[in-house]
Amino acid sequence: MRCMSKADVLIAEDDAVLRNLYLKKFAVAGFTIRTAEDGEQALAELQNHPPDIAVLDIHMPKMDGFQVLEHFPPATRSFPIIMLSNFGDEKSKLQGRQLGADDYFVKKDMTIKSLLEMVERVLVAWRSTHQA
Repeated sequence: MRCMSKADVLIAEDDAVLRNLYLKKFAVAGFTIRTAEDGEQALAELQNHPPDIAVLDIHMPKMDGFQVLEHFPPATRSFPIIMLSNFGDEKSKLQGRQLGADDYFVKKDMTIKSLLEMVERVLVAWRSTHQA
């Protein structure tokens, strides 16, 4: 099993300031990090080079995070997905769960450190249930 700090993370975030902040913080934490600025880019990245974990913003141009998530049902994908949102509304959380999101991160309520911890926790859980 790869060291957690070498995990390949794809973060889809349309806000350039947040995207660059995630890029820096995840890189400093030792992750291999790729970013996408809209849903179409995220979909292409996920199809062409599946990551160890994906972090998808819900509200993105061209294709939202839920639309991207619909292309990767849990039974067929090889990586977990965390949904990012500015809002903690239950409807969005429920929709994410129904589509197979592994966790849900509300940006306004949490820190980047807590996002890093969530990514590591979800990766450990995924690997413990999906590896022989």
